[in-house]
Amino acid sequence: MIEPIKKFLNSIFSGDIAIDLGTANTIIWVKGEGVVLNEPSVVARNVIDDKIIAVGLEAKQMVGRTNPKIETIRPLKDGVIADYKMTDAMIQGFMRKMARSRISRPRIVICIPSGVTDVEQRSVRESAEHANASEVHLIEEPMAAAIGIGLDVSQPVGNMIVDIGGGTTEIAVISLNGIGAIETIKIAGDEQTEAIIEWFKTQHKLEIGERSAESIKCNYGSATRSNGENIPIKGRDLITGIPKTIEISSDEIRQALAETVFQITTAIKKALDKTPPEHASDIIDFGIILTGGGSLLKNLDIHIRNKTGLPVHVAEDPLFSVVKGTGMVLEDINKYKEVLIAP
Repeated sequence: MIEPIKKFLNSIFSGDIAIDLGTANTIIWVKGEGVVLNEPSVVARNVIDDKIIAVGLEAKQMVGRTNPKIETIRPLKDGVIADYKMTDAMIQGFMRKMARSRISRPRIVICIPSGVTDVEQRSVRESAEHANASEVHLIEEPMAAAIGIGLDVSQPVGNMIVDIGGGTTEIAVISLNGIGAIETIKIAGDEQTEAIIEWFKTQHKLEIGERSAESIKCNYGSATRSNGENIPIKGRDLITGIPKTIEISSDEIRQALAETVFQITTAIKKALDKTPPEHASDIIDFGIILTGGGSLLKNLDIHIRNKTGLPVHVAEDPLFSVVKGTGMVLEDINKYKEVLIAP
């Protein structure tokens, strides 16, 4: 009985925190506990009095269904903070959901995209400090992902990580606690969702919402041609304005996503072209590792393998690779101090 109470008190008053502050989702890891929160990076606010109504899942459920007094905001764009005030409100809301006490002064490790500006780094640090952090450390997402999937990043071996998130796709070669060849594009899960919305507008004169498009992507999206089962799609007819249902082949979703898949594959090829010969040899032996929610697109690994001729593997539990790695750094900051971004 005493041990659970002790664990609870530790989490409230001294538990250090790792945060994967993503464009699509925010995932929080507490030292000694693991993942304690995984919710959409969305805030709902009252436009009249600026009051925050909901954050996370509750706010996401309001997307596309609000009245004129309420707006939903995604405060991160392309992996970085686009709306500082709303990001701050979102983090505070998540802390309340976790029942974190303001007495707590946790150390916080946050992962950020590679190559962000000093100003963007400072915005992230300040948001964490507003969450009452005693220390704030930053780590680049590809490095966190590599640690999270169990790679020894201190070794002189080149490992190519492709992290496909909500706002960005980052391709990096990890070796000797550093990031070598890197390529970042603002094409990832969000762009794929938008591509599906645009496909139905142009090809079928049908307007569908973001949540519907995301569901279609997850359930029927593919990087390779499929036999094509018939699927019903509900939306609003752009000509008549009346709700209607159409039936399409699921292979149309592949066509809708084809350009984004092409751009991700092209970015991987560019990163390979920048890779030093010795690291290229390592990649031939060990392959390319896909992480992030976007890596779950059906047959994406097969498509990339066909286009590069290299082995391609999807990480185990790819949605949590980054936060798991960030959490491992949090658990032993001294061991991983060389991979942290200097203040």
